[in-house]
Amino acid sequence: MAERILIVDDDLETLRLVGLALQRQGYEILAANNGAQALESAKAEQPDLILLDVMMPDMDGYEVARKLRAEPSTASTPILMFTAKGQVDDKVTGYEAGVDDYLTKPTHPAELTAHIKVLLGRTSRARVTGPLGERGQIVAFLSSKGGTGVSTLALNTGIYLAQKTKSRIVAVELHPGQGNWGLELGFNKPENINHLLHLKPGEINPAAIDKEIQAHGSGLQILLSSYRLNDVNDIQSIPQIEALIKQLSLMSSMVILDIGINFFPGIDKVLALSNEAVIVVEPNPITVMRTKALLEDLYDKGFGKSRLMTIVLINRVRSDIQLSWTQVQEALGQPVSQVISPAPELAYQAALRTTPMILVQPTSLTAQEIGKVADLLEQHLRKK
Repeated sequence: MAERILIVDDDLETLRLVGLALQRQGYEILAANNGAQALESAKAEQPDLILLDVMMPDMDGYEVARKLRAEPSTASTPILMFTAKGQVDDKVTGYEAGVDDYLTKPTHPAELTAHIKVLLGRTSRARVTGPLGERGQIVAFLSSKGGTGVSTLALNTGIYLAQKTKSRIVAVELHPGQGNWGLELGFNKPENINHLLHLKPGEINPAAIDKEIQAHGSGLQILLSSYRLNDVNDIQSIPQIEALIKQLSLMSSMVILDIGINFFPGIDKVLALSNEAVIVVEPNPITVMRTKALLEDLYDKGFGKSRLMTIVLINRVRSDIQLSWTQVQEALGQPVSQVISPAPELAYQAALRTTPMILVQPTSLTAQEIGKVADLLEQHLRKK
């Protein structure tokens, strides 16, 4: 996805010329010709960088910068002040208002592009680890019943996001004693979650977590669960689960929680910590009825209102013996964001090669459909 730049200038010719120059460099351009419009666009569109003029009639660039820094959603957005005002006092005022860089008009397009690349590069490096003190997005993947493909979707979505964003994405297989990812990925010791849940809550810190995290070749970082019957009772360790999720949210840009079926003792605690829920449904009448009840419960917890909720329909058999996308939406009374097509051969190849589906055939329809789910989550993360 192209990086997006919001250009703010009351001179329409400047907007046009600078916009064209940056589009040729591969950037997506947004434009605003006054301060109020700039603030509205920055908050709604969450650009990667703001190119800001000083001299505007309703609100000068310094005031716009101060307001952008006061708004939580734009407080860390890079701002490059691009203006004809080139005195030292002007630059000092700009930096005091919160801009990251200052460039005086006129300038060569190559110099402008160089400044933009530097600022965007700093932002990208800051996203790699997820700055301590800022909470990453917590996304809970779940379903009203088992066997719908929640774990597969969560894992492959995490891999897509890790490869695309180059940021620290951590996927957590949150069902100790019933894990699959270790087997699917060829890891020999899939007991990371179990080891952490045996600690005291206060002992679950970044160092302890980093010791257990498995690094996948895709860039995704993973906490695996055991598949041994004796480890099932670890799911009772609710204070430890809460401590783990809170720590992970401070260590990464996004935490993907593979909850699976919506039934374990700490489900309310986990959902209370989550920013978004991805609900997986299959086009079966009974599953749809159960999913509708789950959606109603999640709505009572704030999902679909103050917190986001995304519904994904996973097909496993041919379309003529199951409900259609439209029928599922009508029955749920909620829009289905994405449909995943049947891919039994691809799933079998993934199992044989201990390689996630999205990496076995990166250009397949299934990979594209999973990518669309990941793109939705990335958009939500950008607007966080």
